[in-house]
Amino acid sequence: MAEDKIIMKKKTKVKEENPAVLYFAIRIRGAPGMKRSIEDTLKMLRMHKLNHGVLLWGDQSYRGMLQKCKDYIAYGEIDEKTLVRLLRVRGRIEGNKPLNDEHIKNLTPFKGIKEFAKALLSGKIKYNSKDIKKIKPVFRLHPPIKGHRGSIKKHYTEGGTLGYVESHINEIIHKMI
Repeated sequence: MAEDKIIMKKKTKVKEENPAVLYFAIRIRGAPGMKRSIEDTLKMLRMHKLNHGVLLWGDQSYRGMLQKCKDYIAYGEIDEKTLVRLLRVRGRIEGNKPLNDEHIKNLTPFKGIKEFAKALLSGKIKYNSKDIKKIKPVFRLHPPIKGHRGSIKKHYTEGGTLGYVESHINEIIHKMI
């Protein structure tokens, strides 16, 4: 009888390797009526106030946090042109001084903001790592010029602004710089 038993092998789980993606997330809605767990997740993402934006690397833990907070934020993949403009206009270092090419040369091994942005997008460095600790991770943005697309209570697929907005995040950033 022991010979008749079939031994099943466990299937090994294969982790899917996604290409490196740099997300930008903006807090769109406020705190009244928000669940405590979502509020804590927003604090972990460093989005304490309305119109605060952060750069996030697209690994599994951050994607889960973004998915949890999708009813209060807009997020998507940022492109190089928008990232360079964002760093020039809204980037800050310690002491709330504006970020410029000279600060990048002193604080990082890169020559300028364009080279720094390319390194961020390619995944060579991560924002707020040991190398660039003095650069602030939060971008304080203005409310959007001519308002948000549709309602701030609806998701992007329903004609609103919330949730995963794909490359539309670049248009939102340009309106808020």
